[in-house]
Amino acid sequence: MIIDDICLIQITVTIIFCIVFCIFDIKSGIVPNRLNYVLLAFGFMSNLILTIITGNIKFILFSIISWSITYTVTLLLWQLNVWGGGDVKLLSSIASVIPFGVSTSFFDISPVVSFYPFSFTVMVNSILVSFPFLILLLIYLIIKNDVFNENVEVFKGFFNFKSLKIMVESSFNKHINVSDLKEGMMVNNFYFDNEKVRELIENNRNTNLKVYRSDDSISKYYFKTATAGGITDTDMYLLKIMNAQRIISNQISVKMGFPFVPSILMGLIIAVFYGDLSMIILKNIIFVI
Repeated sequence: MIIDDICLIQITVTIIFCIVFCIFDIKSGIVPNRLNYVLLAFGFMSNLILTIITGNIKFILFSIISWSITYTVTLLLWQLNVWGGGDVKLLSSIASVIPFGVSTSFFDISPVVSFYPFSFTVMVNSILVSFPFLILLLIYLIIKNDVFNENVEVFKGFFNFKSLKIMVESSFNKHINVSDLKEGMMVNNFYFDNEKVRELIENNRNTNLKVYRSDDSISKYYFKTATAGGITDTDMYLLKIMNAQRIISNQISVKMGFPFVPSILMGLIIAVFYGDLSMIILKNIIFVI
């Protein structure tokens, strides 16, 4: 009974924290590090208590293992620009609190569990839940920005991979003034020839900008944000100073960012009450066949 009560507290606290993170993510686009650390500490402490009460080391051991695996995998995906650093920490914190399939006997339900850690179920659910909304948003942006009118070839080869890539990039990118840049924004390829720009960026220690050598003959180099974390506070001021000194132009292209924490919250709730969506879909497909 005590174990069920602690598990219920773990689930409740995790959902409450995710709701708070949602508010921060939607309002400011930031997932507070301190709250993440509090949730992480709560995860380790609550599972340590379960280990002491039951005399079974699996609770704290699985908590540490689940956190380590989740952090490593999500960090690799962060390097591939899949999501931001705050999402990595949040998913890892969830992994520390709920390391394996949730026991929800007190809800009188049996969620579908998977063979991988619970945090991966939350991750998969989040992606599956957000996908339809992203498709609808993409359609809306295409219509709003008249992508097909500006790129006739895209319309002609709608199902061509290159055309789809152009369509997505045209819809989810926008040009803003350098003076309007904010920390965390994702900067697209900015082409330049000035060696001073390259030196200033490469000599900046606290940077998330990376300079690349250009393949075309128009410009020597280009820079862009290296990861989904976006530009740092130092990057923002550096770009604004270079613009003020007329080293770079006034306009810069940035990727439109969207809060992913609400999807993580929905993925978490679905995982707790229904289970792994991918397993449910696969199960239904097999049943139909």
